Amino acid sequence: MTRRYDLLQRIAGLDPERDHLEIYQISAGREFPWDYTRALEFALFRTYCVPSISKLLAATGEFAKRPQKRYDDTALLMAEIAAHGYDSPRGREALKVVNRAHGRYAISNDDMLYVLSTFVYDPIEWLALYGWRPLHLNEKLAAFHYYREVGRRMGIRSVPATFEEFADFKRDYEAQHFVYTDTNRQVGEYTVGLFAAWFPSFLRPAVRLGVRGMLDEPMLRAFGFDPAPRWVGACGAAGLKARAGALRFFPPRRTSVLGVSKHNRTYPGYPQGYQPADLGAPEPPADLPAEHLRRSA
Repeated sequence: MTRRYDLLQRIAGLDPERDHLEIYQISAGREFPWDYTRALEFALFRTYCVPSISKLLAATGEFAKRPQKRYDDTALLMAEIAAHGYDSPRGREALKVVNRAHGRYAISNDDMLYVLSTFVYDPIEWLALYGWRPLHLNEKLAAFHYYREVGRRMGIRSVPATFEEFADFKRDYEAQHFVYTDTNRQVGEYTVGLFAAWFPSFLRPAVRLGVRGMLDEPMLRAFGFDPAPRWVGACGAAGLKARAGALRFFPPRRTSVLGVSKHNRTYPGYPQGYQPADLGAPEPPADLPAEHLRRSA
């Protein structure tokens, strides 16, 4: 019988640079799949605190018209890359869709680099608080090396060379760029509304309050949200820690769930019958201001 910590022992015996894809697949797909999903949701949410990012997202209208589709496209494309590897046929196809979508818009390299950094460090921070076990150092370093390779294939320049340097970049970028704007609040409200829409109508006010309770002070300021009462965040944290405590007694997951979302709202049954090329955002709206469009070379 497979024991609870067998996968951790396997991770400990791998090299975080050479074996980063295998380690990330085990960690995100078998050890902490639910936690990685929630952490990456909040990681994307966090990027909307940067005015240049929220301004573009508000201008495209995607959050107002199709918030669930945009969420599903992003989540599934990133999961495809992780599940199959960035150099696999499905991984390359997913990267092509991602790069085509980003290539339409005038997005600064630093904004792209910042978004990439949240994918590395926000799950690490989440799991430090709510994981059923502490992350092994190899898992942290593997996440860095994995997303460094993904970023390189996305054409993101100047990805820092070390785990510590990238963490410093993220911290400094947030300190400089997390400031309130109306578009931050607009996109933030659409996102909270999306999270709430996943629940029955009578629970949605509580979900909205609970989401605010999970946000840190810099995010609350950048979105212009009123903080939730302290007891809300305390109750949420207690529930997540209780869940983590219970999971310590569960058997290890035998198969990865990366790239599998059979109950997906936009693509039911995914991945059965779908290819990564079926995902992705539509063409930019005709009335999108020229400042948001990438100029042709």
